[in-house]
Amino acid sequence: MQEHENIFEAFLAEKGLKFTLPRKLILDTVFGLHEHFDAEQLYDLIHRVSKEVSRATVYRTLPLLVEAGLIQRSVRSESRDTFEHIWGHPRHAHWVCKVCGSVHETDMQDAVRILQAKARAQNFSLTEINLTLTGICWKCQNHATESQ
Repeated sequence: MQEHENIFEAFLAEKGLKFTLPRKLILDTVFGLHEHFDAEQLYDLIHRVSKEVSRATVYRTLPLLVEAGLIQRSVRSESRDTFEHIWGHPRHAHWVCKVCGSVHETDMQDAVRILQAKARAQNFSLTEINLTLTGICWKCQNHATESQ
């Protein structure tokens, strides 16, 4: 069993829940993705492999994965919450272009250290950091300049 499976199984056990086959399929699919996804995209991917996993199970399992610290909510896309797996990945910022909607990621370890120090100085228990920056990407800036 992989480490993220052990973590999720232990988390579920603490809550009095079982690590069922549908939950394992959801977890395996999430950790097979290397991009942002929403619940519907995840359901579609799983449904191609197994008809045993219901849409409701996908929607009920995602908050458990968030609470377990294995995935996080990411940038909203088309009025839907999107997610990404974070276990074993460095924290990163999302740069969202408000013109084309593209999302780029950059490491934010330096910013995390600064924010953690600020939190300690305020005696604040920091539990989560999500950083989304909105602006206009270089492609859209170039396109706007070319069309003038």
